[in-house]
Amino acid sequence: MTQKRTLMDSLAEIEGCTHFQVGRSITLFRNAQDSWATDVNGITCVRKQDQVIECRMDFQATPDLYQQIDREALFNLKPELRGAMGGGAFLPDADVEIVVTLKPDFLAELAPHAETAEAAANYLLALSQTTPEHPLLQTENWLALSVTQQQETGEVGFTTLWHTLNPAALAAGTLSEADITPALTRFFADWTEANLGSVVEDTTSQLLEELGNVFTEAVDRGLEDIADAVTPEPLLTTLIQFFTEDDWSFTKLQGESALRTACQGEKGQWNCYAKVREAAQQVVFYSVCSLQAAPEQRLAVAEFITRANYGLIIGNFEMDWSDGEIRYKTSIDVEGDRLTPALIKRLVYANVMMMDTYFPGIQAILETGVEPEAAIDLVEPPVTNPV
Repeated sequence: MTQKRTLMDSLAEIEGCTHFQVGRSITLFRNAQDSWATDVNGITCVRKQDQVIECRMDFQATPDLYQQIDREALFNLKPELRGAMGGGAFLPDADVEIVVTLKPDFLAELAPHAETAEAAANYLLALSQTTPEHPLLQTENWLALSVTQQQETGEVGFTTLWHTLNPAALAAGTLSEADITPALTRFFADWTEANLGSVVEDTTSQLLEELGNVFTEAVDRGLEDIADAVTPEPLLTTLIQFFTEDDWSFTKLQGESALRTACQGEKGQWNCYAKVREAAQQVVFYSVCSLQAAPEQRLAVAEFITRANYGLIIGNFEMDWSDGEIRYKTSIDVEGDRLTPALIKRLVYANVMMMDTYFPGIQAILETGVEPEAAIDLVEPPVTNPV
């Protein structure tokens, strides 16, 4: 219940906030021909200086209704606005609870009838019986904040951009400019976790379009400032696009600007890591050998990688003396330039080719005790014309 309390119950601490347990059905409309009655759990209203600044509604959706909401992006529940799924996956045969907030532009319609949350609930109930075409009952005029489902193992679900960047708070001026950037940074970190396979270049423009759609009348602010805040890390985004389009299976490391993938070469298998240093405009790619050197083997491995590194043009081997980890590193600095798929491809493929080439030599040292010079001879062609 943690997520639900964050969205609904915490509002009770706000001065001027009232909550009403409805426990009745309200008919909502997608259009004149498409409507349904849904069980509303509660209505929450927040007033500030005699003005309604937010109205939230939480209701139950049957599996079939949620599938329609999900498929048609009702309540503005668009894929690009969803954060990462937490707690697991939805069960297909259980209801979900959806929390929505009324678009700020329509609060004026509700205000005369929302002295309290109970009054607002009664007004919406009456409208659903008498005036079904009323804007307050149209799904397009509500913004989904969260979708959750209670399971035996706990609550699962996700929140949306509108939970992170609350439209009512923006419209009422209770969300400061200083709050916007960290809020959006948190959302994009969450969004990236949820959408690794579907990152597109125009994500920022899509989100700005959504912001503009919501705030056309309610807020007069410079969206260019928000654009700077909502732009995700460009280097990491480019990396994700490359690995997606190049058909690599990968995961993003939680809380880090890094991706992990596995590589199957001709002579071995190992894990790879692509890491971004956004501020420095640097990208580094590692192939981490699946074999580690024991303390008594590290001197021999150090000699081997020293011999291997001599003459290498792109990248180098390195070993962590404390634990015996062996890896190959390639990196690039794109400050003053831009990262392209072609640059990433060279960075990645030069790296994995070197690890695959020298893997048998490392294996020979660690598994059969071959001397470093002999191990080099196993993997490098003889030099006929040394420089």
